[in-house]
Amino acid sequence: MKSSTVPMLGTSKRRALRVALAVVSFSVAIALAGCASASQSTTTGAAGFTKAKQDSKATITVWADSTRLPAVQAYQKANPNVKMNIVTYDGSADGSTYLQTKVQLFDRTGKGWPDVVFASPTDVTWASKATSPSAQAFAAPVDELVSSSTIDNFAKGSLTPCQDNGHTYCLRNDIAQVVTWYNKTLMDKFGYTVPTTWEQYEALGAQVAKQHPGYVLGWVGDSNSQESYFWSSQCPAFDLVKPNTLRVALSSPDCTRMSSLLDSMIANKSISTQASNNATFIKDTAPKVLMAVGPSWYGQYIFNGGFKTPAGQIAAANPMTWDGDTTAATGNVGGGVWMISSHSKNLAAATAVVKWLTTSDANQGGAPTYPAYIPAAKVWLANPANSKYFASDVSGAFTTAANEVWTGWSNTKFSDATAWSSVVLPALTAGKTLTATLPAWQAAIVDEAKAVGYTVTTK
Repeated sequence: MKSSTVPMLGTSKRRALRVALAVVSFSVAIALAGCASASQSTTTGAAGFTKAKQDSKATITVWADSTRLPAVQAYQKANPNVKMNIVTYDGSADGSTYLQTKVQLFDRTGKGWPDVVFASPTDVTWASKATSPSAQAFAAPVDELVSSSTIDNFAKGSLTPCQDNGHTYCLRNDIAQVVTWYNKTLMDKFGYTVPTTWEQYEALGAQVAKQHPGYVLGWVGDSNSQESYFWSSQCPAFDLVKPNTLRVALSSPDCTRMSSLLDSMIANKSISTQASNNATFIKDTAPKVLMAVGPSWYGQYIFNGGFKTPAGQIAAANPMTWDGDTTAATGNVGGGVWMISSHSKNLAAATAVVKWLTTSDANQGGAPTYPAYIPAAKVWLANPANSKYFASDVSGAFTTAANEVWTGWSNTKFSDATAWSSVVLPALTAGKTLTATLPAWQAAIVDEAKAVGYTVTTK
């Protein structure tokens, strides 16, 4: 096995969590039935990609970020017969275009493509399409490489970012479904009931502001806060109505209902406008967080790791609904994907790696964040390491939310964090309301969308 590192790009705060990955020893049998030999002729798949001449003994190159690196290394250790060259790179964190830039170079030179890559869902928007008329799309259609039964076992909507033109171009590693977090110890102490609707949430905020000033029900100062709140409200901020037509309609009632709710809670100080990693927030406000609307990783990596909230206090409830709605919709704040190169000379080995990384109990049962693959998620939830910190069983809320992520917040060619961070957060700091800032937020998103070639509608 060879290991190497490519430059880690970007100096801004990484949205991807950097957490330790505990992996135990195991053995994995790889079924390479039907694996092509070096003597086989080139074939063309139904998705239009031309397969390279296959060689079952060819070395595969795997690019992974530092968080997923231990899992790839563990696979190699358990399968020494598989020749692997493991490379560490930034994993497309913070909107890095390193992978895309390198693939464009490899397309020009006709060599160098990695066989397997861990990446952001945003990368699929370009990787599923050819970078030039003379090149073919980097990502191979995995629906031609793995069984439909495997694909059907991923959480509802979790593979939507992987899909393009009727094919699936990646397998989802993990998801970050938004749930309703609460401090059970404090809620019980004060006699508060966990809200099940957004209207109850707003009313509780007004009650807390009067009875326990200084305590909060959440915050909106993070670069991904819009994914917890506006995505959960089904706000059409990033709605691909056609493959290259983006709807950005922040005047929609589904947007203004959330902005109005948050404005009222910000005004009475039951919602903080600070970031969760702000030193002042951690020191003064974190001990007074009664609730938080946020992803499944908040429990371990915000409350436990960031706020140092003692074990046995934090619990999770289902996503909230709006009055009159029978089902909830929720957001997805994170989660990466694995792609297989269409240029790989050893598709069987590359596919085996990706399938194991995303679906195996051995890997996903000890993964740092919630697996997108449903059977593996059950093993993950049963792992005491993922449950012993909490005041009560979180599996019900996590499982419910995993199947309620709204797919109308689309996977686009640009990050949804940029306009929020550059326009909305400074406005909140300056004392402006979210509702008053919606037009500026929309304009910034529209500019970004047009810059990367989208046709935009604001209706």
